[in-house]
Amino acid sequence: MKQDEMTHSPAAAAMARAPFDAGASHQKIIVRGMKTDINVGLHPWETHPEHPTRVIVDVEMYARCERLGDSLSAIIDYDPIRALVTRDWPKRPHTPLLETWVEELVAFCFADPRIDACRVSIVKPYIFPETEAVGVEVFRLRPPDA
Repeated sequence: MKQDEMTHSPAAAAMARAPFDAGASHQKIIVRGMKTDINVGLHPWETHPEHPTRVIVDVEMYARCERLGDSLSAIIDYDPIRALVTRDWPKRPHTPLLETWVEELVAFCFADPRIDACRVSIVKPYIFPETEAVGVEVFRLRPPDA
């Protein structure tokens, strides 16, 4: 494909949009330090539904952006993430692995087609006396088929 075809064809434009371009301008939408109690963990003390485990969730979403918009239709609303984590997750049955929750949150981020990449971190604070927190963090690029 010639250079001018690459920059002007619809297929090339779609391909250019698919991967995260670290050289392009992006806005970062941040949800930091979100606390909630969920039923998660493998240790015996983490498997009792009457004693959910405190987790702290951080989310960063990257959306291509040349200029920040000043209208509600131009923004990426982080409130659905807050609602999912703080309202919905505490009602769920026990899930052994933090990784399950992380993958769900990554998929939730990519439900918005404007998101090119995201970082999701979930930690359990003070699970062990010698640690401040233990957990899982991933950085993901939008899959080509998403």
